Amino acid sequence: MEEKYKQLRIVFMGTPEFAVASLDALVKAGCNIVGVITAPDKPAGRGMTLQQSAVKRYAVENNLHILQPEKLKNPEFLAELRSLNADLQIVVAFRMLPELVWNMPPMGSVNLHGSLLPQYRGAAPINWAVINGEKETGVTTFKLKHEIDTGDILLQQRFSIGENETAGDVHDRMKEIGAALLVKTVKGLADGTLEEIPQAAIVNRQLSIEEQLVVNVHSPFSIHHSPKHAPKIFTETCKIDFTKSVAEVHNLVRGLAPYPAAFTFLKEKKLKIYAVQKIAATPKVLPGEFETDGKTYLQFACSDGYIPVLDIQLEGKKRMPVADFLRGYKF
Repeated sequence: MEEKYKQLRIVFMGTPEFAVASLDALVKAGCNIVGVITAPDKPAGRGMTLQQSAVKRYAVENNLHILQPEKLKNPEFLAELRSLNADLQIVVAFRMLPELVWNMPPMGSVNLHGSLLPQYRGAAPINWAVINGEKETGVTTFKLKHEIDTGDILLQQRFSIGENETAGDVHDRMKEIGAALLVKTVKGLADGTLEEIPQAAIVNRQLSIEEQLVVNVHSPFSIHHSPKHAPKIFTETCKIDFTKSVAEVHNLVRGLAPYPAAFTFLKEKKLKIYAVQKIAATPKVLPGEFETDGKTYLQFACSDGYIPVLDIQLEGKKRMPVADFLRGYKF
């Protein structure tokens, strides 16, 4: 007899490479993907040729039915979506859905989020977890409802963040961990074995002294504290404040690498910084000022030490190792 989850009619919604891992995992698990919703093709590059989303490219290669609505409330799109008779919708790295979309299938819509909800709700959970120096993060599957990232939790999987890992490193590991969790979630929903846990119950739960000790030792946050947020990253977020500590600057750089990248200015030109080291030493210059031998190192002073830059890109130039940059730069 066919496993229950393979009988579900599933519509998948997603756009970037992060979502492809999840769609691929569902397809390889034998899920019945009756439709893929992704962003419309957009002009890009010097020739402004139309570019397909990563999810569309995958869907085309695997002969999946594709819908690319400009507007999610378009009556023609809604009619076509309804005609797919989905039991369940899965959303990974897609735009906000109106209620008439996320509430359409009888089993609702499941979202994969890149944090341990209710922590780091918002658009940039990976970046902010690294920027804030968390030692651990995770992925969450939950049911969509009105307020963004607040639906009932289905499953979570946590994993550690290395001291020098960038947001890009965490992203690449997370998309695979999240994809596996999503397959597990679909199977659990089909079998009726998953319990939906309201996020408010996690936020408001009062812990015993013993539980508090366990949470504080093994988790990046105490779940009875207010959740941290993960708003969209803006340009002002990316500018380095060298009056902060070496650790804080290090975390900002890796939390914004490889995109959009932390930056400072060198002779009034923007200098993007992708990788740094940490040196704990009393700075001989003011925070934000730099020291260099003009050949092998360029380091900026922070409040409590130095940040030697390793991988940089000066405005108008290519990204390169600092030694290559110094060979062609005149101070």
